[in-house]
Amino acid sequence: MGESGRETPLMSPSEKSRTLMRMSSNVHDELQAFRRWLKWLCVDQSNAWTACLSWFVFVAMTIFIPAFSHFVLACTYCDSRHSRPYDAVAQLSLSGIAAISFVCLSHFVSKYGLRRFLFFDKLRDESEIVRKGYTKQFNRSLKLLFIFVLPCFTAESAYKMWWYGSGGRRISFLGNAMVSNTVACILELCSWFYRTMVFFLVCVLFRLICCLQILRLQDFAQVFQVNSDVESVLKEHLRIRRHLRIISHRYRSFILWSLIFITASQFSSLLMTTRHNADVNVYHTGELAVCCVSLLAGLLILLRSATRITHKAQAVTCLAAKWHVCATVDSFDTETPVSDDHFIDAASDADDSGDEEDELDNCKFDPSYVYSTISFQKRQALVTYFENNRAGITIYGFMLDRTSLHTIFGIELSLVLWLLGKTVGIS
Repeated sequence: MGESGRETPLMSPSEKSRTLMRMSSNVHDELQAFRRWLKWLCVDQSNAWTACLSWFVFVAMTIFIPAFSHFVLACTYCDSRHSRPYDAVAQLSLSGIAAISFVCLSHFVSKYGLRRFLFFDKLRDESEIVRKGYTKQFNRSLKLLFIFVLPCFTAESAYKMWWYGSGGRRISFLGNAMVSNTVACILELCSWFYRTMVFFLVCVLFRLICCLQILRLQDFAQVFQVNSDVESVLKEHLRIRRHLRIISHRYRSFILWSLIFITASQFSSLLMTTRHNADVNVYHTGELAVCCVSLLAGLLILLRSATRITHKAQAVTCLAAKWHVCATVDSFDTETPVSDDHFIDAASDADDSGDEEDELDNCKFDPSYVYSTISFQKRQALVTYFENNRAGITIYGFMLDRTSLHTIFGIELSLVLWLLGKTVGIS
């Protein structure tokens, strides 16, 4: 308030203008290359024209070309090596998971916007360590995407070039058999690349968002090494839990449908390849194997990212309990306080566990823990709150942690053994 009783603005108009200009340039610098890459992949929907183009390419690459490949290019009169008895399963599996991924990605971008969806609008409230770490992970995401896609695409390209080059199909829909085969091979490879790329893109973006929350949790762990008050610790934890709920709400449908669809796809493939009259060799099942590996790799990215962030979020409870114990022991043992030598010895023993531990998982004693001036009742209340409000990624209320993974694995293994018992007689 000024002397005249009127409110004084926190920033002058010139300062506000400079701030907005800086934020605008950051948006441009952070996501410009990524937006160009989305346009190149034809999944950008920033305006009406690109949205129409995106849907047209999706329908062509996911429906028309696979259908054309299966019904028109299928070699029914070829020799045994060039027949494709499992082509329908492979095409339906890739097209189905690509459709789920594309619809979810379109919904995310159109409803939240790319910057808000990737939580770049929240980085201004984070520390410098979190901002730099998230930017590094963001720049690494595209490399990680191609690390998963290119090996499978190379194997698929080798198979398609062998199939067409060795006389798999001689349909002259362009007037020349060689030109027709070349165009058909390129179209099939483009369709395969597009479908797998869209699926892995959504998986890698989920991993990227989870990495941001892990960085925030690691930064949040530092509050137990300084003289923080309970209110600030509680506010920060509530903010992290809110963001985890947002991520769970956005991705729960995609994770659930991906898990169901990929499970059905794998069991269909297993059922067809374990029949008594199934002809299983590398020529027939090579493409199906590449498809199954791609789907399982994407599913593992989703489940590992979800369980990793859940483990980190729940590790806060152990960290808070350790902080509470150290502070309580020091406050009651005033005559013989805990010496720094004891902490140093314990820390040196904990160093043998390796460098993979971070602030959330370490087993080291830190003498700074005992410098807290918070009362016992407040510390106990905070630990009790952490114990009864566990954070993590959930799917419609079910926490995705290691116990959930064990349950999923047990169910999948039971179904596999049951199916093998019906087909090849394993009991």
